[in-house]
Amino acid sequence: MSAPSDCDRSPGCEAAIGLGANLGDPVATLRSAFDALAALPGTRLLAASPLYRSAAWGRQDQPPFVNAVARLHTRLEPDVLLEALLRIEAGHGRVRADDPALRWGPRLLDLDLLLYGARRIDTPGLRVPHPHLHERAFALRPLLDVWPDAAIPGLGPARDLLPGVDEAGVVRLDDGDDRSDRRL
Repeated sequence: MSAPSDCDRSPGCEAAIGLGANLGDPVATLRSAFDALAALPGTRLLAASPLYRSAAWGRQDQPPFVNAVARLHTRLEPDVLLEALLRIEAGHGRVRADDPALRWGPRLLDLDLLLYGARRIDTPGLRVPHPHLHERAFALRPLLDVWPDAAIPGLGPARDLLPGVDEAGVVRLDDGDDRSDRRL
């Protein structure tokens, strides 16, 4: 169920999308995914974080990931935004497996809805804030690059949570991207 938030009082909402890939050409894939996010209807890409390399999380028997975060302003409702993210993943060759043994396995592209304003959502297939966001330096670090005052509903400011996670192995690859501030 979602609670009232700042999104309910204005046209649209700010959202954070986590991007990750470790198969194919992850850097090119993430840059293409930023473009696809910017092209979503009723959506503006406010900022694209620098890219980071990190060890795999959950299952370590796979190549390192390249991760980033996109900050969006969108008029899409959370479930519609999630459907759009899944279409972008599929367009980049991602096939989601139902097998739990493959969870957190290698992938061509992974897009996660990390935050949707201050909303808390818990429905089948969608939990916001992302349930592991506060545990993952590879998501918190780029989130803070694009949204320094981000707050994780129920947990507090993201900047206060980062010191509690291990940042070892999260390495910045570049100085960002020029795909920000795309118009609605």
